[in-house]
Amino acid sequence: MHMKLQDVRIKYLRFFESQGHTTLPSASLVPENDPTTLFTGSGMQPLLPFLLGEKHPQGVRLVNSQKCFRAEDIDEIGDNRHTTFFEMLGNWSLGDYFKQEQIPWFFEFLTKKIGLDPSKLYVTVFAGDKKNNISRDMEAVELWKKLFKKHGIDAKDIEILTEQQGGERGMQGGRIFYYDAKKNWWSRAGVPDNMPSGEPGGPDTEVFYDFGTKHDTKYGKQCHPNCDCERFMEIGNSVFMEYIKNSDGTFSRLPQHNVDFGGGLERITATSNNNADIFKVDALDIVIKHIEKLSNTAYESEHLRSFRIIADHLRAAVFMIADGVIPTNTEAGYFARRLLRRAMLHMDTLGMPKNTLTLLVPDITNAYAKAYPVLQEREQNIQMEIQEEEERFRKTLQKGLHEFQKITTKEISGEAAFDLYQTYGFPIEVTEELARKKNVRVNRKEFDEKMKRHQEASRIGAEKKFKGGLADHSDMSVKYHTATHLLHQALRTVLGTHVYQKGSNITPERLRFDFTHGAKMTNEEKKKVEELVNQKIQEALPVTYEILPIEEAKKRGAIGLFDDQYGDEVKVYQMGNSATGIFSMEFCGGPHVENTKKLGEAGKFIIQKEEAVSAGVRRIKAIFKK
Repeated sequence: MHMKLQDVRIKYLRFFESQGHTTLPSASLVPENDPTTLFTGSGMQPLLPFLLGEKHPQGVRLVNSQKCFRAEDIDEIGDNRHTTFFEMLGNWSLGDYFKQEQIPWFFEFLTKKIGLDPSKLYVTVFAGDKKNNISRDMEAVELWKKLFKKHGIDAKDIEILTEQQGGERGMQGGRIFYYDAKKNWWSRAGVPDNMPSGEPGGPDTEVFYDFGTKHDTKYGKQCHPNCDCERFMEIGNSVFMEYIKNSDGTFSRLPQHNVDFGGGLERITATSNNNADIFKVDALDIVIKHIEKLSNTAYESEHLRSFRIIADHLRAAVFMIADGVIPTNTEAGYFARRLLRRAMLHMDTLGMPKNTLTLLVPDITNAYAKAYPVLQEREQNIQMEIQEEEERFRKTLQKGLHEFQKITTKEISGEAAFDLYQTYGFPIEVTEELARKKNVRVNRKEFDEKMKRHQEASRIGAEKKFKGGLADHSDMSVKYHTATHLLHQALRTVLGTHVYQKGSNITPERLRFDFTHGAKMTNEEKKKVEELVNQKIQEALPVTYEILPIEEAKKRGAIGLFDDQYGDEVKVYQMGNSATGIFSMEFCGGPHVENTKKLGEAGKFIIQKEEAVSAGVRRIKAIFKK
């Protein structure tokens, strides 16, 4: 049977539901109230507060398939396994089950529900960290050995430690491989030495599928599970979050031991069909076939990389736009623009007719119709945004080509190549391709150095901009988060009930709040909103929450950010009570201050700026000022 993404997704959710898990809908690609990152990049990201001990309204066993986007993978697109957008299958134990349940369950899912041959599965485990007094994960090794033994496989455990050593030592007849913390330890900060005090983390065990292809020695003399030669593909990673770093640099056991599993839906689907090319899964393959028709070029050709880039980048952009991201020059919109423009350049490489990228959109919306019906609902808007972006880019591209033609030297400096990239949106590979036609070389080393400095400067700017975000639950971040609820209701009171939150971004210095409204606010309207927020702060409204069935919450008048991201039960925060009158009631995970009078300690609420974000969406930036 040739499995589709929908088949594997449903099998996974149903399997873990049978093990007592509650299925959560996917959160938005744009994180709510997390200014530390532009996109949701893993299944655990929206669940971090609960992994740190906050009680989840759906219980201690959770499962879902989460939409994810990772910008760092953009330059890797073109091989057989990397995509910028992907779905992460995830299951979590919040202080409930641990290794003894997780490892056998995932093995059972792969072998019995997906039908993978156990002899094609290889696993890696944590080798230990002597410096930090963290022992190697022998418990996971013994569990894996027992599971393989039931299938008549003698699972020999082998020491590898690093990728370089793997390339030297090879498989050595092994089935279970020990790697160091760079490969088999998880925390938000990376390896144990990089973790700040108070940060949780733990060892992990990864499962790899062996496609049996011939080893390519350019990746090392010998092959091993973490080799990049495309023989092995990682398909799942179980993190055992059981440690926390102390202020003195040592590690202690967490009182709540968690399981945080992540598995690539596309990768597991590819292995179920024993095809190492992830672009052959149904949702991408249908796009590839359509590109073949439009370009009159075969996928299996010298232009294979261009096919993959177009299919990947368009899918990611479609999901972004559906979640409210439009192509711009800043923040999340920058990545939507970069994806689309890069796809358009590769359309030209394939000789596709101009303005045909929108024709591929229905292929994607149809493929995901059951899992994400919102894509079809917003299909026309998605096509319109893509069409307008192509029209803008074509004008810019002509200017860039005109500038390129002015270059008459035998070498294009890194600075000139970078200017083409920054000003005209030319990826370096396009500049190099044009240069080859003119028999001109590009100083790639100088360009890479320039790009690295640019990225570092951007990263430093982002860290400064987002320092401390809500993810750290600092006092001021919590106050600003609470203020967004007052602001939301004040806007609805002053402007009308058509106003709904479209997103927020909170730091200890200010709040930023996006909302639906079709016109610029007048000075009088802004003043009324400010006065209402400050009035409710002075009224010292109590802030409380209840966990309610979602239908009951809606019946009571609670409002939420995204209707499709909540489970059967929700956490509802309200400001005010029967004595004071209820001012605000919203679905929210928290945290908040206990009484609005705490906000008065920070000063007076002031709207600094109100501006347009996109058609029908406005943005307010506000601060507390003493």
